[in-house]
Amino acid sequence: MKSYDLCECGAPLRLVERPTPKPAGTEVLLKVIAAGVCHSDLHISDGYYDLGGGKRLMLADRGVKLPLTMGHENVGEVVAAAPDAKGVKVGDRRLVHPWLGCGECAICRRGDEQLCRTPSSIGVFRAGGYADHLLVPHPRYLFDIGSIAPEKAAPLACSGITTYGALKKVGPLLQEEPIVIIGGGGLGLMCVALHQAMGGKAAIVVDIDAGKREAARKAGAKAVIDGNAPDAAKQIIAATNGGAWAVIDLVGASRTVQLALDSLVKGGKVIVVGLFGGDVTIPTPSLPLRAMTLQGSYVGSLTEMAELLDLVRRKGAPDLPVGTRPLAAVNEALQDLKAGKVVGRLVLTPAG
Repeated sequence: MKSYDLCECGAPLRLVERPTPKPAGTEVLLKVIAAGVCHSDLHISDGYYDLGGGKRLMLADRGVKLPLTMGHENVGEVVAAAPDAKGVKVGDRRLVHPWLGCGECAICRRGDEQLCRTPSSIGVFRAGGYADHLLVPHPRYLFDIGSIAPEKAAPLACSGITTYGALKKVGPLLQEEPIVIIGGGGLGLMCVALHQAMGGKAAIVVDIDAGKREAARKAGAKAVIDGNAPDAAKQIIAATNGGAWAVIDLVGASRTVQLALDSLVKGGKVIVVGLFGGDVTIPTPSLPLRAMTLQGSYVGSLTEMAELLDLVRRKGAPDLPVGTRPLAAVNEALQDLKAGKVVGRLVLTPAG
């Protein structure tokens, strides 16, 4: 099999050839059809996360080991299944839920494998889909995509489940109040689409890029705001009729989190999803005095993946721009994503 591996942080991925794995126990082997290119891969490729104040969380500190085949947004066709892999057959096309835990601890047993203290996520801690084949440890991580095109289904494994999980944290106010989405890239457009599918009242998208703001407007955002505008917070407050009840920050930079906090109404909630990096300082009395919530949201559970696929089957796949490229163009795809040249999502097509 062929894969493109991260062998050195900050360096291009390298083409590697190795024997195609044979599934054992409960394992399932897939031929990769579509593999999404995600911003998280840029952080992994860089080798660190920016914690602000000159501090970094290094890749090794998270337990990530090189060489690594990245790629956690994957759709594949089953080409082999071990004897104990029940419920799948050769030829099935499946979306891969990548957020694996140990499967045995109390957190995993309650269904929150994505929060496991010893994660084993595909494309992060174990080989992912920047390859022509992918080995999945158990069929419970495989979801039927039905008639959804593979390149449309693949982003559901990360941008879909991540924004769905964040939107669920807004709660009942989703249908009653406008929500603010900071970031109009692939995650932002996915969030707008799922917000509509979930019956959301109105979405206001904030981005510093005019092209992404226009894409968000076309996707159905009620209003778009330039995050670099000196009065961006005042614009958000005006657009939300006095302050935002919920802000989903898909960027996660110091400036964007501060903008979210500055835009909140009393009792409002900021949900931070993005990993851009930085830090913020919050006066502790403001938390109770403003009755605010500052919450993180990390991908989603197996149950939420099932809910998301059910939503997509009922409402249709999110209609966001998806560009496809051959697996051999993975380094160029990552460069374009890092340079901010991508509107929507990029998906590699190893089987193409």
